[in-house]
Amino acid sequence: MESLGTITGLTLEQLNLAPFLDEVPVGLAVLDGNGRVLLVNRAYKTLVGFGTEDVRGLPCLHALRCRFCLQGCRVLKGIREFEPVTRETDIINIDRQRIPIRLTVAPIHDAEGNPSGYLETVQDMRQITELSSQASRAYSLGGLVGNSPEMEKIFQMLPGIARTDSSVLITGETGTGKDVLAEVIHQNSDRANGPFVKVNCGALPETLLESELFGHTKGAFTGAVEDKPGRFRMAHGGTLFLTEIGDLPIPLQVKLLSFLDDKVIYPLGSTSGFHADVRVICATHRNLREMVKEKRFREDLLFRLNVVRFHLPPLRERGEDIGLLVNHFLSTFNERFHKDIKGFSDRAKRRLALYRFPGNVRELRNIIEYAVNFCREHEIRLSHLPEYLADVEAETAIASPAEAEREASGLPAGDTPSTWEGLEKRMIMDALFRAGGRKGRAAEILGWGRSTLWRKMKTHGLSE
Repeated sequence: MESLGTITGLTLEQLNLAPFLDEVPVGLAVLDGNGRVLLVNRAYKTLVGFGTEDVRGLPCLHALRCRFCLQGCRVLKGIREFEPVTRETDIINIDRQRIPIRLTVAPIHDAEGNPSGYLETVQDMRQITELSSQASRAYSLGGLVGNSPEMEKIFQMLPGIARTDSSVLITGETGTGKDVLAEVIHQNSDRANGPFVKVNCGALPETLLESELFGHTKGAFTGAVEDKPGRFRMAHGGTLFLTEIGDLPIPLQVKLLSFLDDKVIYPLGSTSGFHADVRVICATHRNLREMVKEKRFREDLLFRLNVVRFHLPPLRERGEDIGLLVNHFLSTFNERFHKDIKGFSDRAKRRLALYRFPGNVRELRNIIEYAVNFCREHEIRLSHLPEYLADVEAETAIASPAEAEREASGLPAGDTPSTWEGLEKRMIMDALFRAGGRKGRAAEILGWGRSTLWRKMKTHGLSE
């Protein structure tokens, strides 16, 4: 070594590497045959926090302070000849921060081909890790999975709404995930450490439901042999989730409205109230506005509950989410049942893509659980799906005329799309064919709204 950044012995002539290496945006370190640092570039100094003079002559282990150094580094073991090794690991920088990196170590050879040193590249993975995390959050939040515009809107609204104490009303068909959304709101709120208490308003008769919600004192009615706190009191400091709020009897709607106004509950048989610090989230699959017109739901309570409203669309209107959910549930049950199922056959994919899922996400989850239970291969086939899905008549009833003819004749299905996007595009084209090009009728066949069909046609380049 004749001057800083001038290395001899690695090539026939002296090579001043320092200015050249400083222009490389990835951290680089040149080590001698004993694994001691000879030279580091500017990116390395920035990442690790040590300059050349600080680490020059030190073993790489003390300069980089990398977890991989202790897990099998060839340099540390004194191995001179090996294939380049790349590992994703982490380091501790001068500020004692743990930084994820991608480390590559490769031997350097002299002009005669003999190993004479090592070259390390150190890539900062923080930005990539953050982008990956953001991409994951874009289609998953808690137990909610989706990438459709409707779900993206919910994901965008949810963090801000969760931090408030405003009442929330969640609407959507049975099985769309209202319970999951309510729990995600609670877990992302300042009340996450408090209780999350759920009550199904349609599961108990009115006399028991009032006691269940508001509690009672000993002797309040026949059989009340001791005090009961009630769900509102149990949820103190947390969240009370009232599912099927449309089934709440009118007298209890009045008591609920009173609580939302003054945050005080009065147990049955008691004249003294209890101030309950409770956030109320309600859910229903019913049309509450229609129930107001029919005098079966109080309009003032609807206004009070409907401060913030989330609507979960039915699965049949979330076509681009079906693939995500299928893969999510497949991964979940693969892990739970210790299986290694790789995916679905084309026919099984197509059947799932065309099915309307009246039970929504809950039904899809049950279907995948059923299929994983019965599949003994590495691919879920049509025969592994529940019988009502695997029925040939049900499959051909919504296929295009050409496909139905092929199915009836026993001919192969031909070029079945292998991706969910391709299946959805084929599904739209089939519906348009059956509807004679009438988009309104095609939307009815698919079970979508007209706006949903227009948006999906634009996505697949079918709007021209």
